[in-house]
Amino acid sequence: MNFKQRTLIQIADMICGNLEDEKEFFRYRSSSYLTEFFQDCDTDYEHDGSTRKYWVAETLEKILAEPHPNANIPPESFSRVIKTLMDQSDGVNDEKERPGALALLNEALARQGFEAFYAPDKQCYLRHLPTNTIARASPNPHRPFSEAELAQREQLTTFLDKASEDELIEEVLLPLYRHPGFHRVTAAGHKDKALEYGKDVWMKFTLPTQHVLYFGIQAKRGKLNASGATKAANVNVAEIYNQVTMMLGHEIFDPEIGKRVLVDHAFIVAGGEITKAARNWIGNKLDATMRSQIMFMDRNDIINLFIVTGIPLPKGALPISEPSDAESIPF
Repeated sequence: MNFKQRTLIQIADMICGNLEDEKEFFRYRSSSYLTEFFQDCDTDYEHDGSTRKYWVAETLEKILAEPHPNANIPPESFSRVIKTLMDQSDGVNDEKERPGALALLNEALARQGFEAFYAPDKQCYLRHLPTNTIARASPNPHRPFSEAELAQREQLTTFLDKASEDELIEEVLLPLYRHPGFHRVTAAGHKDKALEYGKDVWMKFTLPTQHVLYFGIQAKRGKLNASGATKAANVNVAEIYNQVTMMLGHEIFDPEIGKRVLVDHAFIVAGGEITKAARNWIGNKLDATMRSQIMFMDRNDIINLFIVTGIPLPKGALPISEPSDAESIPF
């Protein structure tokens, strides 16, 4: 990823704290503190004693040359640099939420098509303006959760227990897939079943090579099993077998390119558990080529990803605050 030299110098001045008095929104960093800054960004760069501004600009250029997911997302190291630079505890001149610092940073980033913003967690993130893609460190859904995150998991679990299939799609799956960079995420809806052709959602993802992959989602609200008798809250995997084969074999129309295309991969998503027997059953029914196109996501996958990526909970999953004494007094 290439940034213009002017942009690199501007950001370097912010990291060094070299700005004029009227723009003094950043901490001044001497040589040793620059080394400490980049250590805080989980890098190994050490200041070599040369002119600070130009050394930082060269370091940023090296960081931007690191591997990154696609042209719309900078390397994780650069995102950590921005996050460390904009730490709200480092504000000067009584800037608690750092509006002046944020404005100066965005003035430089806009030249490259990016924007910095503070999320509800008070951390600074980068957004690619043309695609609205948010650059975040790769989430780890298998890490330990904090107490606050465990409470959110409980709220989302309760929501999924009572959510309809449409609510699962609209309130949970669409935000979940839009967040990592899938675009044209389109829900087929359930009003006109004839137009679904086996999929509830279709979307596409652009690879770093600019090739485009198309995905379809078949979503079920309950448990997906392979038992002979299906309870009301569960779905037998045989019931979605025809839908999956229909999804993979039927073309969809992409209005952005004006062509009909085939779905490359299919997600089978369940608001409950997908049993091992169900996964094996559908794997045995499909041929080797089609098996490689199938991916599964069950309730645990959905909830864990939803929490670690920091997506706001659906409105129906938010706790209802109890009325205060003043609100409960009748007039």
